[in-house]
Amino acid sequence: MTLRLLHVVRSLRPETGGLAEAVRNLALAQRAHGETVTVVSLDPGDARDRLVVVLGRTSHGYGYAPELVPWLRAHSGEFDAVIVHGLWQYQTLGVWRALRGSRTPYLVFCHGMLDGWFKRAHPRKHLKKWLYWPWADYRVLRDAGAVCFTAEEERHRARESFWLYRARERIASIGIRPPVGDAAEQREAFFQAGPALRGRSFLLFLGRIDRKKGVDLLLRGYATAFKGAPEAPALVVAGPVSDVAYRKTLDDDVARLGLADSVVWLPMISGDVKWGALRTCEAFVLISHQENFGVAVVEALACGRPVLISDQIAICREIEADGAGLIGGDNVEGAVRVLNSWRALPAGKRAAMGVAAAACFARRFEIGRAAEALAAVVNDVLVRR
Repeated sequence: MTLRLLHVVRSLRPETGGLAEAVRNLALAQRAHGETVTVVSLDPGDARDRLVVVLGRTSHGYGYAPELVPWLRAHSGEFDAVIVHGLWQYQTLGVWRALRGSRTPYLVFCHGMLDGWFKRAHPRKHLKKWLYWPWADYRVLRDAGAVCFTAEEERHRARESFWLYRARERIASIGIRPPVGDAAEQREAFFQAGPALRGRSFLLFLGRIDRKKGVDLLLRGYATAFKGAPEAPALVVAGPVSDVAYRKTLDDDVARLGLADSVVWLPMISGDVKWGALRTCEAFVLISHQENFGVAVVEALACGRPVLISDQIAICREIEADGAGLIGGDNVEGAVRVLNSWRALPAGKRAAMGVAAAACFARRFEIGRAAEALAAVVNDVLVRR
């Protein structure tokens, strides 16, 4: 059965993070599989994207869009199911308001937004969410045809977020498309962006410069693991700055730790430059406090690069089971442990881990498999109605 699907998302701008990339990849893969797919965004910045219907008026904040509910009610009959991405912003509540009790079911992808880390790290925001939860997102999840999680670990953590919690839980991993293009040209594009790295080995962090990503832990762990080591790899930190004050503390850390000659900062990189960085690095590293998936982690796997990651990345169990990376805690000790373990690996075992990384991607995270898994969930919801 060919499905007619609608995705609803707050924004598709790449700088907003992995959720936008995940939705775009999923929609394109579903179209490639013959399904009819429409995407609605509440970010007017997406108006230039020919794949998107834009209903929003602001690129910031909650994203209230009064056009959303009337549009959904008028067009819901054109779709077999609606898939809304994320929580705590208007797109989710708007879908519930428009479709509750209708003949068109909706599914929710939480994208890690019920992880208990947010409760611990931002208690005031969590209290604000509690005031909002009972009359809004609790009902959204309760009435959804399915609530989708990208891994078992994410589903487990979601159950611990709020005691008032009801959901028809399903696992439906997101994924990415395999890299395309000429590898040599992509490496050259990267060296054009970072000429100081030509001929130098390096570890790569790729993501938003934000406290959640644990860049401070990575810097301190790197300083400990590679202090005094001959021919130590450089550490490349590439990504947009979402927390200016935090970025300043990282500059202070680099100076205090004596890493000025070792750390290379790059802005957000994309396209051939990004793929060139991933193809060229020794390994990808992310000591994050919370990730429900980690698009950049999976991109590294797709390039056959081992990943050195924290155990707070929800797909870490699958990666560890496949021998595709090294896992540690989301603290300095964890960063030191994975970096020391990587440093101690002989060349042959590093190469074998890279082969395992590519196999892990093909088996678990290739976007075609994710599209098939989501189609199975949608069909199950339709059968149960």
